[in-house]
Amino acid sequence: QVHLVESGGGWVQAGGSLRLSCVASRSMVLMGWFRQSPGKQRELIADIPVPGRTYYADSVEGRFTVSKDDATNTLYLQMDQMKPEDTAVYICGAGRRIGKYDVWGQGTQVTVSS
Repeated sequence: QVHLVESGGGWVQAGGSLRLSCVASRSMVLMGWFRQSPGKQRELIADIPVPGRTYYADSVEGRFTVSKDDATNTLYLQMDQMKPEDTAVYICGAGRRIGKYDVWGQGTQVTVSS
């Protein structure tokens, strides 16, 4: 059984920065960050689809950076130049196999003011 715990959410002004963390209870080959806001479906914003590679949604490309510390099974999301439209619940996901997310964290709220 695998558990994911996110932290680092909060409030920030537009143009500011936040860093999210997701700690997994064991090593996972697939890890990524999703977000969901009222009236919208959950969307993938950044992940590590296979070891050593990263993916970013167009909406965050150039502003967010995803990274992983394998020693602690921790996934990070550095969010810079934040915009009000980044406001959402950010959810960490993971998978034991590439291509399939099957474990989810509880989520952490991020609010960006204009």
